[in-house]
Amino acid sequence: MLVKSCMCCRSLALRLLSVIVMLLSSLQVLAQDVHFSQIDINPILYNPAYAGFFEGKARFGINYRSQWGMVSHPYQTFSLSAEAALYRNRYSRSGFNAALIAFRDKAGTLGYGTTAANVILSYYHSLTGDASAYMSASLEVGYGQAGFDDSKAQMMDANQTFHNTTVSYPTVGAGLAWFMQPDDEWVLRIAASARNLNRPNISYLQLDDTHLEMKWNVYARAEWHGWDYVSLLPIVAFQYQRRATEFYAGGDVKWYVEDNHRRHVVLGGGAMVRSLDALILDVFGEYNAFLLAISYDINFSKLAVASKSVGALEIGLVYRLLPVQRRQGALPCPIM
Repeated sequence: MLVKSCMCCRSLALRLLSVIVMLLSSLQVLAQDVHFSQIDINPILYNPAYAGFFEGKARFGINYRSQWGMVSHPYQTFSLSAEAALYRNRYSRSGFNAALIAFRDKAGTLGYGTTAANVILSYYHSLTGDASAYMSASLEVGYGQAGFDDSKAQMMDANQTFHNTTVSYPTVGAGLAWFMQPDDEWVLRIAASARNLNRPNISYLQLDDTHLEMKWNVYARAEWHGWDYVSLLPIVAFQYQRRATEFYAGGDVKWYVEDNHRRHVVLGGGAMVRSLDALILDVFGEYNAFLLAISYDINFSKLAVASKSVGALEIGLVYRLLPVQRRQGALPCPIM
């Protein structure tokens, strides 16, 4: 009877341990969305209102991020995006745009991660007769699935299994963006968005105590083309999700190597600080319709000891279908 009682206690302890692991995984990993440091390279990853809010007829983007490379299985995040104009009225300077984003986030020995796809519909309208200011509003709906590979788990009891290794959920988001270009020297962009407005249930135990919390962010970016070939681009941004906050501040410098009707070549770089977490260094280049950016997060948070100060490498590549004729020496209008 004593042996049988011990075996029952051991089985109960293992089940309790499994429950704790699942709860911690849900609370700590899935409670937050995928994360990128390159806010401007593919802006719909940060705010859905920027869908179609660019110079040209369509935009396609690829983003990759590898974080904490010193661990055996670092965090890896991929994204693919496509945007295009659905309808544009050149007389009222208004129209509709659509976008599609696909994410894949993976980390750890068990391959814990999220796969999701979001569809965005945005509407923009000129606020002035000379098209120097625009407002854009968007609605975003998505569907995601999170899970892990339990075949790689090492259990104390070989007969112990997880009852549920995946969870699926819908998401809803919205965004607003404002663009102003008073002259050929200044551009100002301000935006705010909210995602996971429905707070989807992501509990592996089919309880109602674990949700993907709402994520709010605000963003402001200016570009001052004060010299013939050089621009300054200060930026500030803030986002909040379930007691996790991020504040960004920094800027970039752009050098217009060549900018005419036939060729557009730009080089740039800069730095941005994510408060209490990392220093983000970036370099980028544009060649006609292509934009390539590389950034690196230098970690100085409390995790710097464990990560040996190795942060995150991020690469972004964007291709745009630009108009045949571009305005020489002027900052681009986002709706053309």
